Amino acid sequence: MSAITLRGLDHVVLRVTDMERAKRFYCDVLGCSVAKERPDLGLIHLKAGRSMIDLSIVDGLRGKEGGAPPGKEGRNVDHFALQIESFDEAALRAELAKHGVGVDLVAKRFGAEGTGMSLYLYDPDGNKVELKGPSEGP
Repeated sequence: MSAITLRGLDHVVLRVTDMERAKRFYCDVLGCSVAKERPDLGLIHLKAGRSMIDLSIVDGLRGKEGGAPPGKEGRNVDHFALQIESFDEAALRAELAKHGVGVDLVAKRFGAEGTGMSLYLYDPDGNKVELKGPSEGP
């Protein structure tokens, strides 16, 4: 028996070029809330349901450790997926459009709870975010 038993995604750390812009995107568009701010580290911890997204400014104490900032030619992560309660494509598109956010690649995809509909979008720093709907089966 392993000493490691996984329960789910705890947190993802994203290096960002504009902290306020990133915070507005994740809080105002996706519904996160600020759990804790760490200006000494250039870090903001955001609650994302049961998980966390940490934003680290690229020129802050922690952010400098990651090298060059994110951009088209270099990413910090490929993408991360946020589980959502329901998947209504039209409603999601309308909500995101209110914030000037486009939708990319809507499809059925496999995730932690099985296969279900999801969509990709991009945050202001070009990080790919997947909104993953409920499972429709294995």
